[in-house]
Amino acid sequence: MKLSVGGTCFAGGSKANNTGVWRQTAPVVDLAKCVKCKICVDYCPDCAIAVDEEGCKIDMFYCKGCGICSNECPAGAIRMEV
Repeated sequence: MKLSVGGTCFAGGSKANNTGVWRQTAPVVDLAKCVKCKICVDYCPDCAIAVDEEGCKIDMFYCKGCGICSNECPAGAIRMEV
């Protein structure tokens, strides 16, 4: 038997759903601190982060506000805000 809870039962599953509405806190990026290491991309369970030449960009449509990116950022460039 396969259970499905909202259709988001696997890492990156939010790409099919607007899970951003679940968010209680939101990540805010300080681009001056971002070293473009992409660790936040690797740890984001919802594939909501991309890194370009300016730094990391977070797609709030998919971000659930879990804070993993903030916890894992070695440069302290991501902070969570209410």
